[in-house]
Amino acid sequence: MNYIHCLNNISTKGTNLLPDEYQLTDDVDQATGILVRSAKMHDMEFSDNLLAIARAGAGVNNIPLERCADEGIVVFNAPGANANAVKEITIAALLLGSRGIVEGIDWTRANADDPDIAKKAEKAKKQFAGREILGKKLGVIGLGAIGAKVANAAVDLGMDVYGYDPYVSVKAAWNISSAVHHVTDLVELCGTCDYLTIHVPAMPSTKGMINAEAVAAMQPGTVFLNFSRDTLVDEDAMADALAEGRVARYITDFATPTVMKMEHTLVLPHLGASTAEAEDNCAIMATNELMDYIDNGNITNSVNFPAVSAGVPAEGNGRIAVLHGNVPNMVGQITAILAEAGANIANMANASRGEAAYTLIDTDAPVDDGVRADLAAIEGVRRVRIIA
Repeated sequence: MNYIHCLNNISTKGTNLLPDEYQLTDDVDQATGILVRSAKMHDMEFSDNLLAIARAGAGVNNIPLERCADEGIVVFNAPGANANAVKEITIAALLLGSRGIVEGIDWTRANADDPDIAKKAEKAKKQFAGREILGKKLGVIGLGAIGAKVANAAVDLGMDVYGYDPYVSVKAAWNISSAVHHVTDLVELCGTCDYLTIHVPAMPSTKGMINAEAVAAMQPGTVFLNFSRDTLVDEDAMADALAEGRVARYITDFATPTVMKMEHTLVLPHLGASTAEAEDNCAIMATNELMDYIDNGNITNSVNFPAVSAGVPAEGNGRIAVLHGNVPNMVGQITAILAEAGANIANMANASRGEAAYTLIDTDAPVDDGVRADLAAIEGVRRVRIIA
């Protein structure tokens, strides 16, 4: 029996996928796998039973990735499952940043008791006049699952779209409209566009990437949208630009003490992926990833181990999963132990990611626990599983 613990409320569209050999548990120490959304896990201790954690969402800054890798715990996320929800709210923010919609709503509410409100509204509306997005230049920073959808939607709305992403994958590139102009310099992009929106993951390398230089390059009247992470933007530089009027509006999904003091901001309470559909999609993807790894040893969309997939083990074959450090001669040591045990390798897949690596081996016949123990004794091996 495999036990799954949910640290947050997870959509039943995901948990209902669990077959009879899986059971939900309230005991986290009993869990084979954990499903999580936003719960903070950095201070948690993990039992030896835990094989994997699946984040029902994209960001994983609430999970101790390196410690999990060291302990042989694979961490998954659900990239793209909430992409449409974030795309839609980004398009809504474009319009909120262009027209005095929020200010107009505030005015009508403030004057709700005025019996002459209809007549006065005709005079008041001049102060809420805005501009249309048709024909305006939009810069999309990050062209992954979300950025590509935003770029394509903006093209369909008649915007002139520019994209910046030095790491865009071939798969993502196929999904981007040919009308999107490719820009290779971030500062150049910031100085070119009327609107800017950022869609990159929060990592040490992206922290503060919208820095003082990037903000200083922005055209007077720029509208900047942030539905990714607050840490991507240098808040002091943004505050100065807003006070000077160089940036006309900063619309962000992340309420921080600093941003709440800034002028000319619209701050949302992290609503980007808050739709029923996104929660369902994320839960389904996370649950499937968790089961495929536990049942078959396949890794898809992990953030701390490489992707390795070998399908379902063939009937009568054995399957061995070895999580280990990315060090020389590891595969040689693994195959030597199998050869000494008389196990014939039918198929083997190996990949590395930074300091972590993964080897998935199919043998002509199942191996015994003695082989598992010998493999686990190799220096640098973090976890060994006999799956079949």
